[in-house]
Amino acid sequence: MEAARDRVVPDVVTGGLSVLFCGINPGLMTAATGHHFARPGNRFWPVLQLSGFTPRRLRPDEQEELLGYGLGITNVVARATARADELTREEYREGGRILAAKVERLAPRWLAVVGVTAYRTAFDEPKAVIGPQERMIGSTRVWALPNPSGLNAHWTAETMAAEYARLRAAAETPPG
Repeated sequence: MEAARDRVVPDVVTGGLSVLFCGINPGLMTAATGHHFARPGNRFWPVLQLSGFTPRRLRPDEQEELLGYGLGITNVVARATARADELTREEYREGGRILAAKVERLAPRWLAVVGVTAYRTAFDEPKAVIGPQERMIGSTRVWALPNPSGLNAHWTAETMAAEYARLRAAAETPPG
């Protein structure tokens, strides 16, 4: 797994997505496999199904299927680590700048940052809470979601799915 730290995990993106999910950074399993949210204890894939974003539970190696649902995945920071707390404040801030440029170029309807602490740090929004944010990046709205990591014991898969479903409903509502 140590060699995985140097691997770049490609984004799953295209222009005009409904929702671009943004993880904090790749874990070592994700970096080793090249598949986002690859650690077995991560609840991202089950929560996508439970919230109605996908009709079935996708596996990490099926991540490209997200594009067919108008969904994509990127990260705030590209560097792989065993734990997100290994990242520096400057890495988050630089990642936020890179992410903002990517979002302006791709113009998804929503950017969903999965980890409110990562959102707070990357975008210098220390009081941000889970849910829709005031910030917009170009024409893209921003939503902070709970981190699906198995280490996030404050949220169950069911309570996370309810919050993700709120975003799904917003994404399905016509603009205006």
